[in-house]
Amino acid sequence: EVLALLVLLSPLLQGLALHLHSALTGSYIPGTHSIALVSCLNEHIARDIARAIMDKKLAAHINILPKSSALYFWKGELEESTEILLLVKTRTSKIGELSNYVRSIHPFEIPEIISLPIEQGNPLYLRWMDESVPRD
Repeated sequence: EVLALLVLLSPLLQGLALHLHSALTGSYIPGTHSIALVSCLNEHIARDIARAIMDKKLAAHINILPKSSALYFWKGELEESTEILLLVKTRTSKIGELSNYVRSIHPFEIPEIISLPIEQGNPLYLRWMDESVPRD
């Protein structure tokens, strides 16, 4: 029973140890922040969504990248379009809330919202991100 309990608690204890080490040394915990990619139909929609995300304080910073060509299958047909891409920098713990919010305001039936964890970065920038996006 004790061994089973230790195995179950191991990830929790490792996470706690990482947070304690980070607090004591000021080091970054990989994956604490993420970049979410959100595709939009045009620049107007992209700006509206970006502003709405910022108004809700769900991101520290958003880049609006210019038009790119996209190829994809939709309802069995090959489609080609242009899209505007948002790069949304936020806390990883906010990705679920961000995704739910974007789906509620996005005009696409199934909007692209995917995220990638940030493993490394400028410590001052990452600290600024912490200050810009409230904790849960």
